[in-house]
Amino acid sequence: MDKSRLETKVGLFVFVGLALLAVLLIQFSKGTSIFRGTYELRLQAANVGGLKPRASVLLSGVQVGAVSDIQLAPDGKSVTILLKIYRDCKIYSDARFVIEQSGFLGDQFVAIVPTANQGPVLTNNQSVECEPPFNLQEVARSASGLILRIDDTAKKLDASVTDLRRVVLNAQTLTNFSVAINNMRSVTERAAGTLDDVNGLVATNGARINLAVSNVVFFSQDLLRLADSAQDVVTTNSPEINAAIKNVESSTEVLKKLADDLQSGKGLAGTVLQNDTLATNVQVMAYNLAIASSNLNRLGLWKFLRHHEPVNTNVPTPILP
Repeated sequence: MDKSRLETKVGLFVFVGLALLAVLLIQFSKGTSIFRGTYELRLQAANVGGLKPRASVLLSGVQVGAVSDIQLAPDGKSVTILLKIYRDCKIYSDARFVIEQSGFLGDQFVAIVPTANQGPVLTNNQSVECEPPFNLQEVARSASGLILRIDDTAKKLDASVTDLRRVVLNAQTLTNFSVAINNMRSVTERAAGTLDDVNGLVATNGARINLAVSNVVFFSQDLLRLADSAQDVVTTNSPEINAAIKNVESSTEVLKKLADDLQSGKGLAGTVLQNDTLATNVQVMAYNLAIASSNLNRLGLWKFLRHHEPVNTNVPTPILP
């Protein structure tokens, strides 16, 4: 065997070995197998976090493909993730696509979470939405802001407690509070003593109290009997009571008629009231009678007859209306 043929065989052997090694590396790496057909899905996400090409795609924890490429949108606001999915794996459109992480610091991957599997099956080059990954730094920043707010609240609470101690829990306030407690205790003791006195009074005068209550009961019974008697009297004498009421009504009508007659000028009294001359004469007569009765009362009838003193005749002329 010549030297050139030996080199050719050795080179061919090395090439076949390298090819087999490349196939094994591809087969056992995170990429897809070259012996299985695939189709492509396009995921739209706002942020991919630390996801890299050749990352695994897991469906219910089983690898069904890999990430072939990650492309940034022209506006820079979204990212398109290209997935190579095995052709024999059916993914429904109602499935959820989430970027997750293996452990706390592990590599990120695309997780497909099936739901009801009621939508149509996804086909080649179909676009679906992908949920952004959990961002630890954003959580840390949010937690930092929350800690700052908690610290500010703690400072305000500490200032409020300080003001409370200074204004409310000072020595003077505590002294006043202690005095109030002592006064309340004194009042309570007095109230208890008064209650004991009342209990002793009730216990001592129990018989009298019972007698008084009995008297009240008897008095109530007498009032009830009196009311029954009054009801019986009214019931028995109802004809006489009705007749008396009718008589009062008749008398009222007679008085009203007399008043109407006086107002209209009927009869002697009505004529006197309506005639001004007669009314004036009656007033003069009444005035003269008043003067005469006054003289008789002042001088006396016997004194007048003994001394024959003239009666006062200087009677002033009455002023006529």
